[in-house]
Amino acid sequence: MADQLLRFMPQGGTVRGEVVRLEQAWQQVVQRHKLPASVRDRLGELSAAALLLSASLKFDGKLILQIHGDGPVALFVVESDSLGGFRATVKCRDDQAIAPDASLADLVNRHGRGRFVVTLDPGPDQPDKPPYQGIVPFEGDTVAEVLEHYMQRSEQIQTRIWLASDSGRSSGLMLQKLPENSSKQSDESWEHYQLLADTLTRPEMLETDNESLLHRLFWESPMRLLDQHACHFRCSCSREKVAAMLQMLGKEEVDGVLREQGSVQIHCEYCNAFYRFGADDCEALW
Repeated sequence: MADQLLRFMPQGGTVRGEVVRLEQAWQQVVQRHKLPASVRDRLGELSAAALLLSASLKFDGKLILQIHGDGPVALFVVESDSLGGFRATVKCRDDQAIAPDASLADLVNRHGRGRFVVTLDPGPDQPDKPPYQGIVPFEGDTVAEVLEHYMQRSEQIQTRIWLASDSGRSSGLMLQKLPENSSKQSDESWEHYQLLADTLTRPEMLETDNESLLHRLFWESPMRLLDQHACHFRCSCSREKVAAMLQMLGKEEVDGVLREQGSVQIHCEYCNAFYRFGADDCEALW
């Protein structure tokens, strides 16, 4: 099944893992953004990675991954939740050329000022828990390497991630060593599963469904399926939310835009929806 995430644990309980595969959900992002191939593929990898990381959230809020760049790409953003919903966007600088084979470092860390930001937003249902934000230096040449460094530095969890994306699909595999296991046997098991996953090729990740991929890698080790859920593109924008934002801006500023432009137009950078508020619509806000 496409557009699905599986959580699993090999026999022995020393390692846990997740695998995600996106097709139709990823296509909804691709069709909304006309991007160079290298930018598109990096955004697909970040989308798969966000779903892998958010699958273990213990609340109904959001995980937001941002990569701020000083190269041709100014910003990558992916929002995801524990139920498999996600949305993604990217901002490119128009004055800089982008090579079709550009690496993540080429795109966002050209002068060494790239930054990686992780935000955990518990959402409005948990007002007593403020959002958490972690900002770390850009370390690594790929999305997977950047995230692995973050998990080791901030979460202190040994984590390996494998990602692949193209115009049609996005796929990811994540393995984590359970922190409570520190025996020699668990260390050897951790190394063993990493070596198996390192045999994956990009075509295999893009062309193989989740179940077949796990069987291909770990056929010698029985897998226990922990859970699975569908993944889907989901943008949280709405006319009601735009109206609330305009109310926060205030009547004076909204009236100023009306005088200059004749209407207030808001564009959602995630799903490309346009919201237009004419004079009567704006008056109704107050």
